[in-house]
Amino acid sequence: MLTTTPLPQLYSYGHALEMADDKVGLLRDSTDAAHDREELHRRFAADGYLYLPGYLDRDEVLAARASLTDGLAAAGVLDPTHPAIDAVCRPGAGYVFKPELTNNNPRIQQLLYAGRLPEFYAMFFNEPIRHYDFTWLRAIGPGKGTNPHCDLPYMGRGTHSHMTCWVPYGDISFTLGGLMILEGSHKRMDLLESYVYRDVDAYCENKPKDADAAKAGKWTFTGTLSHNPPVVRNKFGGRWLTTEFKAGDFITFGMFLVHASLDNRSDNRLRISSDSRYQRASEPVDDRWVGLNPPGHSTAGKRGRIC
Repeated sequence: MLTTTPLPQLYSYGHALEMADDKVGLLRDSTDAAHDREELHRRFAADGYLYLPGYLDRDEVLAARASLTDGLAAAGVLDPTHPAIDAVCRPGAGYVFKPELTNNNPRIQQLLYAGRLPEFYAMFFNEPIRHYDFTWLRAIGPGKGTNPHCDLPYMGRGTHSHMTCWVPYGDISFTLGGLMILEGSHKRMDLLESYVYRDVDAYCENKPKDADAAKAGKWTFTGTLSHNPPVVRNKFGGRWLTTEFKAGDFITFGMFLVHASLDNRSDNRLRISSDSRYQRASEPVDDRWVGLNPPGHSTAGKRGRIC
């Protein structure tokens, strides 16, 4: 989608994006095709993502936000002189990764795993689905956003056709900084192949430094594609696509799409979002992310090999 009005200067991972029309743009709205499986498949194949603004119930999303901000307040992340729902953070909050706030949280579990979202994925896949039991909850304070990457290096031990769902818990302006995707990047396997099939939790057990890092729960490969979004765009082509998100929006994409986020350039507010994952129930699942206490990237999730 081409912009009809000039966008403000955008920043990602500390870098000013090049704002020419062939380098940045707005996400394509697919609400007109929300119930048309064939058209959704065409757009997903062409674009690598589906953006559905207003698909979720706004009040339900905001109620889920309240459950999260209450948890963040209890954890001491928020400034107590402001209402918790405003998500005004203490100075230096930075990147707050607290997936535990989604566990046994009925509002989050209902929103992500029992309502319109699983119905959407069952319709899209046209067969029974399952979701990961682990939910990635992020609260990002003022500063750098997420650097460019694909999701497969973090969750590629099962099917490769599962999908990420990104949900904002509140309205996200360009200043607060939301998700952005690199247009057409899912088709650039000539640039991705040597990167995207690597596993962040695999290590060379015959290399002592790698083995020691794995035993300490660390990565020898972080899964990062680059720390410089403008350079990535110039290499891959296409445009960085984003928008100002509203509570009730969601965007979904596959494992081979390069994405990142804008920087949070607000004075003191957290940007709160979650990632959840869905796949066909008939396909193998990455066992790092399922079960009562998924091992994730802990030492239990590491996999040694001879290099």
